[in-house]
Amino acid sequence: MQSRHAATGSHHGTRGSRQGSDGPQRHIKGAHRAVRRSRRTTTVLVAGTGAMGFVALTAWGVHRAVVHSPSPPVLYARPAPTPQVQPFPNLTDRVTMHRVPAYPAAEPRIVTRASWGADESLRHEAPHYGHAVEAVFLHHTDSGNGYACKDVPRIIRNIYTGHVRGKHWDDVAYNFFVDKCGTIYEGRAGGLGKPVTGAHAVGFNQDTIGVAAVGTFDAPGSVTHALTDGIARLAAWKLGISGIDPRSKVTLVSSNDKSRFHKGKRAVFHVIAGHRDAFMTDCPGNALYAALPAIRAEAARLQGRPLARKG
Repeated sequence: MQSRHAATGSHHGTRGSRQGSDGPQRHIKGAHRAVRRSRRTTTVLVAGTGAMGFVALTAWGVHRAVVHSPSPPVLYARPAPTPQVQPFPNLTDRVTMHRVPAYPAAEPRIVTRASWGADESLRHEAPHYGHAVEAVFLHHTDSGNGYACKDVPRIIRNIYTGHVRGKHWDDVAYNFFVDKCGTIYEGRAGGLGKPVTGAHAVGFNQDTIGVAAVGTFDAPGSVTHALTDGIARLAAWKLGISGIDPRSKVTLVSSNDKSRFHKGKRAVFHVIAGHRDAFMTDCPGNALYAALPAIRAEAARLQGRPLARKG
């Protein structure tokens, strides 16, 4: 069997001639020409007595092939596969996933766990998550107010160690800390902007965050403006991600009989509430609890919401 390579202009054998892919061609006795013109690559199997040839024809390559065979060849054309049709995406779902809150607030500066020196080897479980942050429960650490703000990282490390080693919890209970100087600290691990489930409010940890004010806030005058401002900035940002007005109320379902509400009972809370609203305690202290209306109003202002109507 003799073959010609027309694409390169070269040839093998002694009979016949070829000039380029479209040049003149001399008829060769006993030769059978297989001609295919297509914009898709097609594989042609040529079967004859004692010979088989494989010729690949493309739109920009060889259009004519001369195959020598003692008998007329049988051509089997194998077309290129049909492209697979993919379903069109649901754009409605995509828009919902990337919905932008109507009243977002700027993310405040937050001191991370790494910065306050959290020993991550103490944790043995991965973080758990809710669907969205629907409420903020305010606590106090009840550790006194005589500290210097530069000592807060050490105070938080001690609370963290006590919760893990003393109470055998998987991490520190609170999602965030705020000190009397207004500095905000990351608490429980899992991601600052994510709805991390804490261990701060029995029966109501799911879809809420716990914010612990560092200090004791029972006495009048113990609450600083910097402290309430820091709490408001944090609450405005976290609730803004969920599109929630800090001045509104929310209905939550208790998951534990040890809370103020039996398991399965629906309870209505202010979106920014005190720990005492959900559990039998005086936390976060009388003075800080009395500051909650002002904190709610400031958080709403930071979200850019219209002022509430009076009367």
